[in-house]
Amino acid sequence: MSTRREFITLIGGAAAAWPLAARAQQRRMRRIGVLMSTAETDPESPPRIAAFQRGLATVGWIAGQNVRIDYRWAAGEPAQMQVLARELVNLQPDVILASTTPSTAALMRETRTIPIVFVVVGDPVGSGFVASIPRPGGNITGFTNIESSLGGKWIQLLKEIAPRVTRVSLLFNPETAPFAAFYVHPIEAAAPSFAVEPIAKPIRTDTEIEAAITDVGRESTGGLIVLPDTFTTVHRKAIISAAARNNVPTIYPFRYMASDGGLIAYGVDVVDLFQRAAPYVDRILRGANPADLPVQAPTKFELVINLETAKALGLQAPPTLLALADEVIE
Repeated sequence: MSTRREFITLIGGAAAAWPLAARAQQRRMRRIGVLMSTAETDPESPPRIAAFQRGLATVGWIAGQNVRIDYRWAAGEPAQMQVLARELVNLQPDVILASTTPSTAALMRETRTIPIVFVVVGDPVGSGFVASIPRPGGNITGFTNIESSLGGKWIQLLKEIAPRVTRVSLLFNPETAPFAAFYVHPIEAAAPSFAVEPIAKPIRTDTEIEAAITDVGRESTGGLIVLPDTFTTVHRKAIISAAARNNVPTIYPFRYMASDGGLIAYGVDVVDLFQRAAPYVDRILRGANPADLPVQAPTKFELVINLETAKALGLQAPPTLLALADEVIE
């Protein structure tokens, strides 16, 4: 009889413990918010998210098992970014991943307490996100896509594939690229060495793209540098098409822009930045303070040349340049 009572007591105690165990398991489920500046349908979005989730899995965080990830997609619209930033902050996640400067700025306006890890941000100090690169000092840290040597490299590469270029326009949107000076100044410093005159060409709406590039194409010695920018990323196909129609040799900041038909691209491997962000998110989930996590610089760069576009523009890439390329599109 006592054995039966002990058994019933054991079962009753276990039944009472199950809800507690379930609640404890729920408490262990952590939450990550992700604010993407691109559209979910953008072909470049899945590889970035896959890289981030792959990086998380490497350090033990599996979506749907011990971490929930809430995504929001702004599709390059600054006003929408603010709405989505507020949505994510209201969810009270443990940490938020922010893609690009506008997304990070939108989140910063909504919270000074929830940790934020950014990727693809040009000037985190100048944008007010961090106090310094080694000691961010607040609730934000992350990974920049800025490298001071890029400006001079863009001119050099453009001149190698299009030697006739003597005037180079720099295309960017001041509203989504407040950090543009970080690129413009090195370009201006390097330009005389290549006998090139740089001209800033800010645009603010997609309707200005055609007119701006048509203006560049009126000069037979005109060329174009497309700066890294949420606006130029979202509207890259319009920019690439306008450059082709107006016979403008153009260098782009990201690999996928050459894959989409651009002449030549040189810049940071963005997918790598997303994967590198995962260990920072992991450290924050385990108790690290973003104020103490140094901002990291890019380490991987890609050079892609589109020979089909070069042929259409009447250009020929020198063998020395082709030998340096990570990818040659034929």
